[in-house]
Amino acid sequence: MPLTMAKLGEVNYIKRVGGKEETRKFLENLGFVTGSMVVIVSQIGGNMIVNVKDSRVAINKDMASKIII
Repeated sequence: MPLTMAKLGEVNYIKRVGGKEETRKFLENLGFVTGSMVVIVSQIGGNMIVNVKDSRVAINKDMASKIII
C-alpha cells in the first residue's frame, strides 16, 4: 500500500519506490530506499512529515503516494 494509507506513528518499511527515474532518485536522496524504516510524524491535508533514516522529511501527497510500504 502507498505511504499515504499508513497510520500516524505506525512503523513501516519501504518495499519499493515508484514513479519516474528523476522522482525515484530525488526520494532516494532523501533517504527513501527499499528496506528503510519510515514513521509518519504528522499529516495535514495529505502532506506529511515523516521520520526516515533518523531525520524528519516533509513530502507532499504526490510523492508519498509513490512510496510503497
